[in-house]
Amino acid sequence: MSSSLGFINMALACCVLLSCSSKSEKTIALNDSTGQNSIPEKIDFTFHVKPILSDRCFICHGPDKNAVEGDLSLHSAEEAYRALGELKDHAAIVPGDATKSSLVERIFSDDSNLIMPPPESNLVLEEYEKKILEKWIEQGAEYKTHWAFIPPTQQEVPDNDKEWGNNEIDAFVLSKLTEKNMSPSDRASSEKLLRRITFDLTGLPPTLKQLEKFAADPSKEKYEEIIDSLLLSVDYAENMAAEWMDIARYADTHGYQDDFERTMWPWRDWVIHAFKENMPYDQFVTYQLAGDLLPNANLEQILATGFNRNHKITAEGGVIPEEYRVEYVEDRNTTLGTAFLGLTLECARCHDHKYDPISQKEHFQFYSFFNNIPEKGLLANAAELPEPYIKVTPKEVNDILGFINLNKSDMKEVPVMVMKEMDQPRPTFILKRGIYDQYGDEVFPDTPSSILPFDDYPKNRLGLAQWLFEDKHPLTARVAVNRLWQRMFGSGIVASSFDFGNQGSLPTHPELLDYLAIKYKNEGWNTREMLKYIAMSEAYQQDTKASPEKLEQDPENKYLARASRLRLSSEAIRDQALAFSGLLNKEVGGPSVKPYQPEGIWEETTGGGGGSTASYTLSEGKDVYRKSIYTFWKRTVPPPSMMTFDSSSRDYCSVKRQETNTPLQALVLLNDPQIVEAARVAAVGEMTAHPNSENEQIKTLFYKATSRLPNEIEVQSLVDYYTEMLGKVESGEVSVSEYLSIGRSEVPTELNKEKLVAMTLTAHTILNLDETINRG
Repeated sequence: MSSSLGFINMALACCVLLSCSSKSEKTIALNDSTGQNSIPEKIDFTFHVKPILSDRCFICHGPDKNAVEGDLSLHSAEEAYRALGELKDHAAIVPGDATKSSLVERIFSDDSNLIMPPPESNLVLEEYEKKILEKWIEQGAEYKTHWAFIPPTQQEVPDNDKEWGNNEIDAFVLSKLTEKNMSPSDRASSEKLLRRITFDLTGLPPTLKQLEKFAADPSKEKYEEIIDSLLLSVDYAENMAAEWMDIARYADTHGYQDDFERTMWPWRDWVIHAFKENMPYDQFVTYQLAGDLLPNANLEQILATGFNRNHKITAEGGVIPEEYRVEYVEDRNTTLGTAFLGLTLECARCHDHKYDPISQKEHFQFYSFFNNIPEKGLLANAAELPEPYIKVTPKEVNDILGFINLNKSDMKEVPVMVMKEMDQPRPTFILKRGIYDQYGDEVFPDTPSSILPFDDYPKNRLGLAQWLFEDKHPLTARVAVNRLWQRMFGSGIVASSFDFGNQGSLPTHPELLDYLAIKYKNEGWNTREMLKYIAMSEAYQQDTKASPEKLEQDPENKYLARASRLRLSSEAIRDQALAFSGLLNKEVGGPSVKPYQPEGIWEETTGGGGGSTASYTLSEGKDVYRKSIYTFWKRTVPPPSMMTFDSSSRDYCSVKRQETNTPLQALVLLNDPQIVEAARVAAVGEMTAHPNSENEQIKTLFYKATSRLPNEIEVQSLVDYYTEMLGKVESGEVSVSEYLSIGRSEVPTELNKEKLVAMTLTAHTILNLDETINRG
């Protein structure tokens, strides 16, 4: 771990390195279950064979019938065992006999004309993988249904004869650790644990009062009380809604070249309201997919369907309206697959899915659920409202939509795009090669039988929502709890939370995933309770410290022998700085705001349409200090500081953000006016509170930023830094007037300006610490 005192000379604008781990977004499991390259005694199809076939073979020998080479498919036993050739005298796989299996002969061949995969594919089987396939065939070549398509089953909780563990989660985690010859870590310190749970649930740091109170009594009972209070806060609701904005691809503009403004923020207010009320997940999703189709649907239920209308819409002249309308429907279809099924439905648009048992026909059967909306593919101009829509008025806010903050709007009637079925359903056809006007056979609403048959449900979006929450559905609960686990641990039990299919990651703890999925369903899809259950586990409360042995055994911490050290989200980094300074404006809801951003970016990228998004006008007053969830999101120019810290672009549904380390992140922390201003306002506060002690000022600034008190060496290093900066200020190397002019907040006239700049530079350094931008 890097030291928390990697100090930066702010006046000289040096870079800081941010030490959070960078990982590939997609991980394919190709080794055996022990993580070692030894051949297991018993080969398991799901964990040992399927990843190899999917990654190396399915591109030519998978479910896509049109791409099959050599008349051989390996995705099912029926196809793999079939006799091949003109004489039907051989088979790729002969269960129990590797010597008669041509697959074995071909993968071990040295002949470039015979070897599989062929050289031109640029795919190579390792010797270990070849031996896995050979041994699997010798043991009978047993096929299993893909694990994610089998409904979760009740799991027996492993015996736990050790003292470690608070609930069933710990029993499953400890069982896996024992299997891997590993042991869990000690509990994190009170300040680190409180910082972790507060950020994970609310996106904000704990207050000094909370830290001191918990340090005095860090008992399990007090910890539980803290969790309960956090889960009941509006901050929790906003934090959960911020993640949902990525999933729902929320933005304040339509996208494409002209990128005109839209008003979808009342729908965002509803999402915050839903999390505040702890709306059950099944109801939360049903309202968004099909609230307008519920019996006697009220305005709240209709408003919730704005989820389906968050896609991009074009106003570019010269485009073909039907082509873009098809794209809007495809976007809704893809979002359904990613958000609720954890499947890449979009891969079956142009042909049968090459890896998962989803045909092109089944893709367009899904598509047909969303194809009956009376919408245009092209907006005529910026003023045109994309139908269908509702208008939110003060009367409706008073009657039923009281959660909408209409006071902030300058419009008397706020239009919001929603869903509505056409009186006469639009026919849906398979689109050949996915092209909008190349019609194939007509199809009707249905779902893949490989997931769950669509029986006795209405052939519309409401029926689709009911199908998602059918008790035997294999994916919905797993996908949902996996994302909650990802929120709390940094990575899901299935690391590829966006893909539960054949190309996705295998679950590290499959029994635990099933246990949590069934618990979530049986306890009423209660998101608050599930998050509390996870937070109360000892697995969650572990320290982040890792011995060299643990790092070598499990560098990615897949098996949870410690807590992972995670960088804060882009929103939390900015919101923490605002909270640190006392500038944070915690008003809830209403239209999006425009905080500081570099000048000229919007103007450089503006298309020919003009309108309200042609130039950027900074928000007035305290609006500039509102939480990041309310930052105006222009699709063609997303907030640059947030994008630098890996925010989703909001162009498409995203359930897992990228994790990168770049020099630009250091430059944002050094130069973002909001960070500099926050440092100054925090310095003003401490200089006012402790006018005669730079030591106390620095100690409190450090405590607020990192959630712990600095030790003597750290204090002395910061005091030395402050003294050095004061010398530079007094010598004129740092301009007082220029530095104090950054940001809108007033500078008190009674404070010594030279000392204020020096303390501001010190506070700014603290905000740049690696420890500050991690949640511990």
